[in-house]
Amino acid sequence: MILLRRLYDWVLHWAQTPYGVPALFLLAFAESSIFPLPPDILLLALCLSLPARSYRFALLTTIGSVAGGMGGYLIGYSLWGATAELFYKYVPLFSPSGFDRIQELFSTYDFWVIFAAGFSPIPYKIFTIGAGVFEINFPLFVVTSVISRGLRFFLLAWLIHTFGDKVKAGIDRYFNYITLAFMVLLFGGFLFFTRFR
Repeated sequence: MILLRRLYDWVLHWAQTPYGVPALFLLAFAESSIFPLPPDILLLALCLSLPARSYRFALLTTIGSVAGGMGGYLIGYSLWGATAELFYKYVPLFSPSGFDRIQELFSTYDFWVIFAAGFSPIPYKIFTIGAGVFEINFPLFVVTSVISRGLRFFLLAWLIHTFGDKVKAGIDRYFNYITLAFMVLLFGGFLFFTRFR
């Protein structure tokens, strides 16, 4: 929990710098293919600091995330043979057996797999790269990513725009519980998608 709190604080500190907006875009981009922390944390901080711009921040996050997802797709489509071992070794939740299951999910559910991964705490990067590896229809992948990521980030922006500091106060007060719940959802969602139909 201490490490997660430090990472959370590190991401939040960007909101207090002139580089908060570019950092938001880069974080959203990187999280869709390689980075472990979701951009929601920095989006939250920026929306709280400038509530009137909440929807602009959500749009920027969506663009960055979808662009990063396209980068993940490219990694899977063009570079997977050269990078697979690195991902299996260094990126949590990547495994050959997990990827076999993801291929089954794509073949069965297509749109819904991408949508669920984009909207929920399930690690989006696994599915962006997997979509490229298994050559999922690219326009479908992009449109679904725009819808799911947009819904997620605009929902957060709406919550901040509507309820403001109450949301941040709740996160600060219950950070450990929220982190624990997020991790349960993250791993539970991933296990559900890789083990059950």
